[in-house]
Amino acid sequence: MELDLNILNIKPKIDINGKVTFPKEDLEKAKILDLKEISVNGNLNSDFKLELNIKGTMILPCSLTLEPVDYPFDITINENIDEFIENSKKTQKTIDILPIIWENILMEIPMKVVSPNAKNMKTKGEGWELITDSEEKGISSLAKLKDLL
Repeated sequence: MELDLNILNIKPKIDINGKVTFPKEDLEKAKILDLKEISVNGNLNSDFKLELNIKGTMILPCSLTLEPVDYPFDITINENIDEFIENSKKTQKTIDILPIIWENILMEIPMKVVSPNAKNMKTKGEGWELITDSEEKGISSLAKLKDLL
């Protein structure tokens, strides 16, 4: 999403409204199954202050079942982007804000997503049992070691 900085010589701000997409390779690296309906709205003013609102839905794998889970997000960005402009203001003619948008989306990825269908997941079987962090079950072979401490 390239913005023409020459417009700031004429107008005090550049309005930003649109939809963005990202390459499949980037999604795979971030372990995102898909991104849907990403809309970007905001502006860039003459002081290079970027104000954006990014809305969309990430499709992420469930941490327990690996089935796709919709994860809606709504991000607000208010930052000065002087550092992203490599040359002086007079020689730089455009700026690509897509990397800034992508970086902020990556920061919204949760550590763990659980599908509502995971409640029906099998947690016990022949010779195995799922142990969660909330349960204090020890491994029987290591229980004797605890007594030695």
